[in-house]
Amino acid sequence: MSFSNQGRFRQQLRFLRRQFLQDEELPFGDVLSESIVSKALCDHAVDWVDRIYSPLVTLWVFLGQVLSQDHSCRAAVARLIAHRVSRGQRPCSAETGAYCQARKRLPEEFFSDVARQTGQALDETAEKQWLWKRRRVLVYDGSTVSMPDTEENQLAYPQPPQQQPGVGFPLARMAAFFSLSCGAVLDLAVCSYSGKGHSELGMLRTLWDTLRSGDIMLADRYMCAYHEIHLLKQHGIDTVTRLHHCRKVDFRRGQRLGKGDHIVQWSKPSLIRSVDRQTL
Repeated sequence: MSFSNQGRFRQQLRFLRRQFLQDEELPFGDVLSESIVSKALCDHAVDWVDRIYSPLVTLWVFLGQVLSQDHSCRAAVARLIAHRVSRGQRPCSAETGAYCQARKRLPEEFFSDVARQTGQALDETAEKQWLWKRRRVLVYDGSTVSMPDTEENQLAYPQPPQQQPGVGFPLARMAAFFSLSCGAVLDLAVCSYSGKGHSELGMLRTLWDTLRSGDIMLADRYMCAYHEIHLLKQHGIDTVTRLHHCRKVDFRRGQRLGKGDHIVQWSKPSLIRSVDRQTL
């Protein structure tokens, strides 16, 4: 990473924090540090010459585009022009081409690394009273996102096989762990919609290193699976989900502890795919 002006880098970083972090009144002000941003730039070999759309300015404009009601590139560039004029600088061009090219030059991993490191730092500094009985609660959830029908997107994230060519859109599946104490994303995975291990349950197995002993995973009913609950329990991690609609439990049996509090025993299924005998 080559910087034309380290002082300008720090100045832009302070501005970025003020604009989105309410003058550092929120915990983000201490987390979005120069070290996190500069490390992400270095890790991905992002070169910075003295241009209008430096990596930090591009990051700021992009965040504003995502968070605003008007998600257009034109509105995002207009906010940058207003900022430059308010600081006595010359307005840049209102054309969106330069901004789009600058955003394209920044690798996706740069944004994801900054998000992960920021989320993890927030989680580590969360107030103890925000924990549940002094235990971390991590929320796991997934979703899908469609994207423009381009050849590159179709190669990376093919449309569902049930759709005929030319009538569908590329579709990606996303899954993430959120910290319940601070609301930040701790880790995120993205994959194509179809394929082995590309379900939300399969993606959980690629992300559960985020969990540590003593944590609680809060998820929806699709995570109510014997295999995952068993393996997490072996590592000291509890799971809280709704009961899967295919699993029937007779609450007349088992041990009743109180109102809405019941213990039932699940027997190991006769066959669990992808689990060897040693694991069980």
